[in-house]
Amino acid sequence: MKTYIGLDVSLASTAICTVRAQGKTVKETTAVSEPEDLVATLKAMPGDVVAVGLEAGPLSQWLYRHLTDAGFATVLMETRQVKGALKAMPIKTDRRDAEGIARLLQMGRFRSVHCKSMSAQEMRALLSARKAVQQATINLELSIRDVLRNFGLKMDRVAKGRLEARVRELAEGNPMLEAAANPVLASRQALRRELAGLEKTFRDHAKEDPVCHTLMTMPGVGPVVALTVKAAIDDPERFRSSKDVGPWVGLTPRREQSGERDIIGEVSRAGDVGLRTALYQAATVMLHRGRKNWLTAWALNVAKLRGKKRATVALARRIGVVLHRMWTDGTDFRFTREDAAEAAAA
Repeated sequence: MKTYIGLDVSLASTAICTVRAQGKTVKETTAVSEPEDLVATLKAMPGDVVAVGLEAGPLSQWLYRHLTDAGFATVLMETRQVKGALKAMPIKTDRRDAEGIARLLQMGRFRSVHCKSMSAQEMRALLSARKAVQQATINLELSIRDVLRNFGLKMDRVAKGRLEARVRELAEGNPMLEAAANPVLASRQALRRELAGLEKTFRDHAKEDPVCHTLMTMPGVGPVVALTVKAAIDDPERFRSSKDVGPWVGLTPRREQSGERDIIGEVSRAGDVGLRTALYQAATVMLHRGRKNWLTAWALNVAKLRGKKRATVALARRIGVVLHRMWTDGTDFRFTREDAAEAAAA
C-alpha cells in the first residue's frame, strides 16, 4: 500500500496525516517537533511511504535535512500555494492542515522549494543579525528626534557621525532632556560598534569567496549585496534560465485577467525579501553613483518612457539576471555590450 504523509509543523508539536494513493485517509497522529520523534513516528506509519510533505517555514529546512537523512523522500512545499489551497477549507485546524498537505502531495498539486545548504543558512543568519542591529540603530535615532521635537528642538538633516554631538547640543542646559538622551546615545553607540564589526565580517567573507569576488565586479554590488545574492540563490544550477531569477525574487508585475478585464499591477513581491531589497539598493547605487555601463544606459532609456521608479525596479530585476549569469559562467561584469558580445562569442 503506497501512502503519502503530510506534516503541519509548529514549534512544539507536529500534526501528521497519512493518505493512500487513492485519497483515503489511513492514519492521523501528532508528534513532538524534534527530528528523532518525527522519524520514529513516520517509520511506524502503515504502508510504503512514497513522499513526506511539509510547508516551507522556520523549522522546515532543519527537519527536511533530518528526514532526508533518515531515508524519506521529503518535499518542501511552497508556502503561498499551500496557504491558498488550505484557505478553501471552512474549518482550519492543525489536523486538517496536515490532511490538506498530504492530499496536495498525493495529487501532485504542489511546487517544491529548494532547501538551502548549511553555509547559506549560516550566512542568512548573519545577514539577519545585521538587519536587526541596523534597524535597532535607526529606531533609536528616530526616537531621540521625536523626543526633542516635542520641545521644539529640530535636528534637521545631520550626518550619522555628527548626530550624537547635535543631540547633546540641543539638550544642553536641560537636565531632564540630558538624562533622556544619554542612555539612548550610549545604546546607539554600542549598536553602531557592533554594526561596524558585522560589516568587517562581511568584507572579509566576500574577499575570500571567489563567487562574491566575481559578483562585486558589477558597479553597485558590494560585499553585503554579493553575499545576499549568494546566500539566497545558493545553487545557481536550480534555475533553468537566468531569466527565471526575476519572477522568483518577485520583481515581475502581477497580472489578473478575467474575460475582458486584464490588469497588470505592481511587482508580485514573491520570494526572498532580503534579496529583493539588496537588488533594488544595487540598482539605485548603479543609477546614481556607479560607473556608467550598458545597464545604466538601458535603465535611463526606460526611465524616459516609464519613469525613474519603474526603471529602478526593472534595473534591479535585470541585475539579478546578469549576476546569476556571471555566477554560472564565472565571468566578470562587462561594462559595454561589445565586451559582453565578445565574451559570449569566445
